[in-house]
Amino acid sequence: MAIIISKNGKNAVRVEKSSFDKEDFLQQYIYENPESIPLYDIKEDIQLLILAREFPTNSGSIDALGIDRDGEIYIVETKLFRNPDKRTVIAQALDYGAALWKHFGDFAQFVSALDAAVSKTFDMTLVAKLRDFFGLSEEEAAVLLESVRRNLSEGAFRFVVLMDQLDSRLKDLVIYVNQNSQFDVYAVEFEYYKHESQEIIIPKIFGAEVKKEMAVTSSGPRRQWSESALMDDARQKLSKEELVAFEKVYAFCKEKNARINLGTGSTYGSFSPIFPSLSSKSLFTMSTDKRLAFNFEWTANTDEQLAETFKEKLEAIGYSFPDNFKELRPSVYPDEWLPRVDKFLSTISEMLEKATS
Repeated sequence: MAIIISKNGKNAVRVEKSSFDKEDFLQQYIYENPESIPLYDIKEDIQLLILAREFPTNSGSIDALGIDRDGEIYIVETKLFRNPDKRTVIAQALDYGAALWKHFGDFAQFVSALDAAVSKTFDMTLVAKLRDFFGLSEEEAAVLLESVRRNLSEGAFRFVVLMDQLDSRLKDLVIYVNQNSQFDVYAVEFEYYKHESQEIIIPKIFGAEVKKEMAVTSSGPRRQWSESALMDDARQKLSKEELVAFEKVYAFCKEKNARINLGTGSTYGSFSPIFPSLSSKSLFTMSTDKRLAFNFEWTANTDEQLAETFKEKLEAIGYSFPDNFKELRPSVYPDEWLPRVDKFLSTISEMLEKATS
């Protein structure tokens, strides 16, 4: 196929389809021009931020790893048509997804790896890049990262296979997978033309035409929770021992006159208490998905010394945190927080007593 280029209707030039010389060039092009992937056929007004190129996993390096404003995670794998591995490209992409899901169960580790990649490329932190690219407030960026965390823990990824030419078998495979699984797999074909210093890309996406009407996305509508709804959700999702501890922490916060902010998650409830004598930000968040999150990042933004004190006191009762803890909101699950719940509440009490003395 050829295209015709002209200027003001004159000097028409016939330009034959070109080819990418190397996959590395295609990867770099996507990294620098993520808007060239026609994801607008999937979601309107989408903005894709490519955070890392050659992101390492136990199964190899992901060509490009990105997220959108809703916290959806995109695994992008590029292949040239002449590459003999093209027939297994979907399996390869899924393998990367499985590796991410399994080996980044510690969200703090995942964020740390992303932060290192973003800092190296953009010379700013991950949170700063998210706020700058999407135009977010501090709390909106935290909500976005929470969506990323949820998608990572559930293995909910969007797979994008990008090639300079797609054969009919690969297109059929993409449609088959999308119709018969919970995966979202998209194949993108780039027609590439080059004329002098000008490059023309004509992208086409396959797989977006399959609608999974029964699927519920993790980035669904936000929910306004009430205290009774939160406790009902906890009773449904937590074990008896976990529920007792959850209610104990909630009652403690009310007894200490904390201002309790209820989360807006669509699939689980949460509460974040603010103790005004300590901070204008919540020190922790407890969720009905069984997590206890320590909000070091939020706390450090207003009082670095308080964040350091909180971290030291938590380490004294058996927790451990990375050196960049001030940039994180690490989560722990019942196997860690349940045996320490009484010591945790005692720690908060000591900090409150010291603040008011």
